[in-house]
Amino acid sequence: MSWQQDLTPPIIWSIAGTDSGGGAGLSADTRAAAAFGVHLCPVVAAVTAQNSQAVERVFALPVEQLQAQLDALRPDMRPKVIKTGLLGSVAAVEAVACSVDALRREAPLALVIDPVLRASSGADLADAALIAAYRRWLLPRADLITPNLAEARRLLGDDEAAVPELARRLQNLGAATVCITGGDSASDPRFSLDWLSSPQASGWLALPRLQGRHNHGSGCSFASAAASALARGFVCVDAVVLAKMMTWCAMRDGQAAGLGAGPVQARGGFVFEPQAMPLMGWDESLTARELARWQGVFEAEPCDNEAFGLYAITDSPVRIAALAGHVPQLQLRLKRGPGTDDAGLKQAIAASLVAVEGSSSRLWVNDHWRLAAGASGVHLGQEDVLALSADERQALLDSGLRLGLSSHSLWELARARGLRPAYIACGPVWPTVSKAMPWQSQGLGNLAWWARMAGVPVLAIGGILAPDQARACARAGASGVCLLRALDGEDSPQAFAEAWMQGLWDHSISATEPHPSL
Repeated sequence: MSWQQDLTPPIIWSIAGTDSGGGAGLSADTRAAAAFGVHLCPVVAAVTAQNSQAVERVFALPVEQLQAQLDALRPDMRPKVIKTGLLGSVAAVEAVACSVDALRREAPLALVIDPVLRASSGADLADAALIAAYRRWLLPRADLITPNLAEARRLLGDDEAAVPELARRLQNLGAATVCITGGDSASDPRFSLDWLSSPQASGWLALPRLQGRHNHGSGCSFASAAASALARGFVCVDAVVLAKMMTWCAMRDGQAAGLGAGPVQARGGFVFEPQAMPLMGWDESLTARELARWQGVFEAEPCDNEAFGLYAITDSPVRIAALAGHVPQLQLRLKRGPGTDDAGLKQAIAASLVAVEGSSSRLWVNDHWRLAAGASGVHLGQEDVLALSADERQALLDSGLRLGLSSHSLWELARARGLRPAYIACGPVWPTVSKAMPWQSQGLGNLAWWARMAGVPVLAIGGILAPDQARACARAGASGVCLLRALDGEDSPQAFAEAWMQGLWDHSISATEPHPSL
């Protein structure tokens, strides 16, 4: 079953304002939720008199009317996520906070706060008392807050701090994850840049800046998209990645509905559009070379899906020698441990290089990129790349070694793409005991989605123990299949390779349907 075809879709509540022009507020929220296949309950907190050019009046709903809506929903249509937009009054903020507390005493509940403080037309929608209420009542309860840059500065009363510092200060006020959306700022004329700070990962999220003016409702759509993804079970960072994808497509497809800025148009097909897959940075820096590399990624033609074939991983130079000429990709994986020194690592790498010399096999070295001169490339886990400084990352990219990167989630895929690697490994496809991991198995549908969205060859890794599994990975679009435990007990390298390669890329068999999963 596709991720958008649940028979009982998850429920979210959006507590926000109406837009008489149909562009923003609950109108945009409903379109975003529909794009994710979730059921949205529209709870009216304020009524606005507006059109495509201006917000003319705002009427905060009496709090007893707001509370009546919340009370009616609670016993029958309990949400997995509550998203707030325009609330309009301090009393509404307090009512939302109390309802969240009551619901959380009964079951887990995520809270997404879109602090609507000013309309895109410039109308002021919050006074000092309302901003103080946000800080006191909502930020400490928020799983995710999605202010734009102007709203983040207003919440903190700071017109000078850098964006990452603003996010840290909002987290210090209690918000678990902060995404400061910057699509309306002038950070870089080429990109729409958002800063994401969360317990899982932090970095800049980037997509090409769109030039169209029909962007009404983009902030509401972003927050509602993130709430919808959270309701589907995605972790917060992945939910933000999906929200950026959907909002970018919705802005691209925005259309006129009056004389001013038209509404964005959220549609479910966004999740299958490779051009909407963002890049994610590794730290707070945005160097000119990194931005130029990102521009190259966005401008690149789709990859030719280079065939990597079988990719054997071992810690033994002797096994490297046995498999050379039979398996096209060989990785020497040696971890540093007690008594391990550079001399021993260099010796093992040198022996492996001798073993593949003159054969059809490539040698990849895991981790030790500074010692891997002469190898075809290196493979790094994302934690290894994170441990590098910006200068060290650039030195790695300048080394001439081809780079392979591990990836276990949507946000890791976004981060990996920004380095323009030779391949990205998607895993674990099936449960594995070869390496302790906090990740759920990806499954073939997610592998197929990776292959569609990555823009570079994708290798399948994790729990692949039989040739039939390798063939299933190939049908899902994998350019290569990594083997680790499957090497145990192999006696004849030639027979082993033949058994695994037989029918591996038989394109007459129907492919796996791609879909992103948890």
